[in-house]
Amino acid sequence: MKRTLKSVLTLSALATVVIAPVLLSAGSASAKPAGTDANYIGAGVAAGVTNGGQDGDAATFGGNIQGRITTDKAPVSVRGSVLFSDETSAIIPMVSYDVPVTNNANLYVGAGYSFVEENGKPTPLGNQDAPVVSVGAEAQIGQNIVVYGDTKVGIDAYQNSPNTAVSVQAGAGFRF
Repeated sequence: MKRTLKSVLTLSALATVVIAPVLLSAGSASAKPAGTDANYIGAGVAAGVTNGGQDGDAATFGGNIQGRITTDKAPVSVRGSVLFSDETSAIIPMVSYDVPVTNNANLYVGAGYSFVEENGKPTPLGNQDAPVVSVGAEAQIGQNIVVYGDTKVGIDAYQNSPNTAVSVQAGAGFRF
């Protein structure tokens, strides 16, 4: 567990270093940033960075399809992700709390559940159904483009293993 926590902290720090320049270059922040209210669908890469220690548990590289639908009245969004490998995919519905950091960018934390289409086959986020927590950032660039990146943690996401699965995603989306 200590090793997993250390891995999550290292990945979170790395994601912050990678995403911070995008957020800081999005424009000067006012006293009360508005964030982005973009609804979007996007695609990118997904990299599993942990393994469960058993056959079929290896860290897996793949892709992601990710989307967001915002609410007008609260800083809450409904999100959906599909993390896929060459063998199967994990479908992850989530709810997130969004924190504006500039007029075009948000940080978010979320929780959901990962449904693996074929249990036992590797995805970037483990090989079985599991609860998921996520932390990420998104920034609107121009009129219709959104870039995003996040880290997802699947709790007990490996068959026959107590290990936690961690996956890092990045991509670009089209605002609708």
